[in-house]
Parts: sequence; structure tokens; C-alpha cells
Amino acid sequence: MLTTQTIANNLGVGGPEEEENQWPPWLKPLLKEEHFFVQCDSHGDSPKNKCNMYCLDCTNVSFCPLCLEHHKDHRTIQIRRLSYHHVIRVNEIQMHLDILSVQTYVIDGAKAVFLNERPQHGRLKRVKGVRVTNACDVCSRGLVDDCFCFCSLGCKVAGTSRSFEKGREHTVMESENSSNISGVEDNDIPKPQSVNASTPQLPTSTSLRKRPRKGIPQRSPLQ
Repeated sequence: MLTTQTIANNLGVGGPEEEENQWPPWLKPLLKEEHFFVQCDSHGDSPKNKCNMYCLDCTNVSFCPLCLEHHKDHRTIQIRRLSYHHVIRVNEIQMHLDILSVQTYVIDGAKAVFLNERPQHGRLKRVKGVRVTNACDVCSRGLVDDCFCFCSLGCKVAGTSRSFEKGREHTVMESENSSNISGVEDNDIPKPQSVNASTPQLPTSTSLRKRPRKGIPQRSPLQ
């Protein structure tokens, strides 16, 4: 599972300048934000006090819809929730970020993408009766469509980073070297000799008696 530090590293923190500039500066704080859907400190008495908004220009913390007045003329997006995970609608995020190869889901009649990786237990499962054959390149989570490579924005950031590509190539090389070292030619392995189990011979006589049968008893002559 991707940790906050892993996401930060894959977003270019401490990496080459070109990799750091690959993503907009607001993406890292957005993926690391952990206070979505908490109660707003300024509007706690309002029924709409959940912090589900985020400003791409301020990139500080999430806020509730009533705080939008403090972000006039700013680029703001709304975060939604599905199965206790944060999602964002495609029509909101695609204006600011390339979401190509990220799996989309239909939520309340609109397409959306997940922000970060979701834990998955076990092997690939069926989704709506369809057997899942494709998986995320980073976390191996099952994907509904074969045209996608990542399950979330966080996995795309991690999967397209230079460090991830180098690590995957190193893993493949180690696997191939391990196979070559452990592999042994068939000619070098001594073949076991075939041994035919001897079948015990049954006696030719069909009788299994050890002593001959007694004759007919005869009476002693009368005195």
C-alpha cells in the first residue's frame, strides 16, 4: 500500500527537476490531505459543515462549501466519497490534470476517479458479474476495463515516476537471474533406473493343505 512518504517521493520530492515539474504543484498536497469530510471549525452549526472542498491555488487545507467566499476567482474542486474513499468527478479534474490511463467509475450518474490506492485482499474478483482480468500496474488492484493501467491518481503518479520504472526493471532482472541460476539442464540430472517389482509366484498346486486328506475310516471287526 502506498504511504504518504512514498507518494511524496514519487511526486518528485528530492528527484530530478524535470520529474518534479511533471505534475502540478497542488497535486501532492491534494493526495496527502487527510481531513476531508471533517466538521468545519468556522461553520460547525451549519448543516453543510463538511470539509469536502479544496482550492488548487491555495493548496492548504480542505474547507466546507460555506467557506467558498474566501476563495473567489480561485480554482476549486469538490471531493466526494464512495465506500469511505475519496473520489473526484472527471469533469472537474480533467480540466486541470491529465487522467489518461486511470480507471473511471460511474457515481451518481457521473464519471469519477479515486484519489489514492484502496486496499484489496485476495486475488482478482468479479465486478458486476464480469471476471476481472486487468490489474493496476502499481498496487495490482483489479480494473474493470482493459484500457486502463492505474486504479487512482496516486497510483498513476507512482507508476509513471522514474524511480518506479527503475525499480520494476531491477525486479525483472533479478527474477531472470534467479531463474538462470536455479535452472539445471536435464542432461545433468541423473535419471533414476526403472525397477520392476518382482511378482511372487503362486504354487502350482491349487490345494493349500499342508497334510494329505485322511482316508475313509474303517470299523474294527466284531469280536
